Amino acid sequence: MNAFDYAAPTRIEDAVKLLGEPESAALSGGTDLLGRLKDEVSAPKRVVYLKDIKPLAGISGDASSGLTLGAGTPLAQVLESKAVKEGYPALWQSTLEVGTPQIRNMATVGGNLLQRPRCWYFHAGNGLLGMKDGKSLVREGDNRYHAIFMTSGDALFVNPSSLAVPLIALEAKAVVAGPKGERTVPVEELYQVPKSDKDSELTVGPGELLTKIMIPPARGKNASYEVRQKQAHDWPLVMASVNLRMDGDNVASSRVVLYGVAPVPYRCEAAEAAIAGKAVTTETASAAGEAATTGAAPLSMNGYKVALTKTSVKRALLAAIGKPYWEF
Repeated sequence: MNAFDYAAPTRIEDAVKLLGEPESAALSGGTDLLGRLKDEVSAPKRVVYLKDIKPLAGISGDASSGLTLGAGTPLAQVLESKAVKEGYPALWQSTLEVGTPQIRNMATVGGNLLQRPRCWYFHAGNGLLGMKDGKSLVREGDNRYHAIFMTSGDALFVNPSSLAVPLIALEAKAVVAGPKGERTVPVEELYQVPKSDKDSELTVGPGELLTKIMIPPARGKNASYEVRQKQAHDWPLVMASVNLRMDGDNVASSRVVLYGVAPVPYRCEAAEAAIAGKAVTTETASAAGEAATTGAAPLSMNGYKVALTKTSVKRALLAAIGKPYWEF
């Protein structure tokens, strides 16, 4: 690990100033950054510790009026929230599946949203896009955990945030503080597809700090369903989060968002169209799952994710309406 300066501000404005200086990195729970420091994937000259900034942590509001999550809120606290569990089960379930109790005690909402890709070529020092001598190591190598959508370019990693997917489905917004004040953007706009190793996959730039997430009032039905290799500490292979606005028994509108399939959280409009105006049944949920794979272009070793996508979307839809047949 390279040496670095350490700062622990107690005010948001001081953190923004420190993060605006060259080669500075934010540290909250450290479950992502510390590993990258040890692997020398990241080598900031200054680390800015955020947990002493009290306004960054905490949960306020309720499901009927909308909920605000401080970016510094530990994931364990999110799980303890009755408002999250009852009003936003898609978010609660995704949070429950993150890591272990020890990790959830340290990891924060903002840290989960802004963590860097877990691509092994990136962590081996081959850059964000995993290139060597002008060729993609990902495309020609072991790509079993990489993208199946948006694979025509060189960004083949998958976005690693488990919380981004349900938050996008729930139409949440992110508040980012910077030198010019605050800006508020949909959570999906925190991410972008980099075109070179000099670009970032995140839109939060130097001198900016994610401060909170605002979730609209809970209306309709929502759920998440993930598939993983084992039930012990592991990351999802594929996950779907859905949010349904109902007109009686039929779906008036929906949002279906996927994890583990693209370099950004992937909004699946084909699945949304397949379920529009229909009641959610095993048959219509299956049809939405099939539609969810429209446009998939798997790499050489990850075609299995196509089937997992179908299953995840189908089961998330059925879980949203309270019919998780696989649990009986």
